[in-house]
Amino acid sequence: MFTGLIQEVGIIDSVKTNTEGKEFIIKAPILIKEISIDDSVATNGVCLTATSIVGDTFKVQAVHMTLEKTSIGSLKTGDKVNLELSLRPTDRLGGHFVQGHVNALGQIKQISTRGGNWEIEVSFPQDLRKYMISEGSITLDGISLTIARLTDQSLTVAIIPHTLEKTSLSSKNVGDHLNLEVDMIAKYIENFLRFDKDSRRDEWAKNF
Repeated sequence: MFTGLIQEVGIIDSVKTNTEGKEFIIKAPILIKEISIDDSVATNGVCLTATSIVGDTFKVQAVHMTLEKTSIGSLKTGDKVNLELSLRPTDRLGGHFVQGHVNALGQIKQISTRGGNWEIEVSFPQDLRKYMISEGSITLDGISLTIARLTDQSLTVAIIPHTLEKTSLSSKNVGDHLNLEVDMIAKYIENFLRFDKDSRRDEWAKNF
């Protein structure tokens, strides 16, 4: 479990294709002091496991399904990635509950500035629209953000200079893809209501 507050922007040191998918070595000179083998590290919003630590780098393995579903597979040496360690019980919940389970890829449609802030419009698959509300939470490349504007085809987030400086968003361009995770609470509510509806239908059929 994560909160969507980025702790460091790491650098991809190397990428190696193997039978399991792809292996990444990531340089993280600040966060490395807190990373242990088997720790979960959200990497651009994807929950991955640290399998090795050497100097100021750690290694993670992304399986084929992860590569197919997220933008992790397109990472190359030198790319910047947003990093966050898993939430501890004593931590402040500054963002929102993030699982590190990417739902789909969004695509940047427009980037504009308003004063010192950026506004980024991102398209998304239509089946995810039901999980979003204006002023609700959304995770883009592991960053907890608030939906400022919402249509049936796209969402817009406002990025303050601090977030721009402390994440990889400053290197993004129109057309780039972002890992998108919707609010997990909305998914659980939908699941509960669906099963509740089915159980009431079964009960009605028994009685009549």
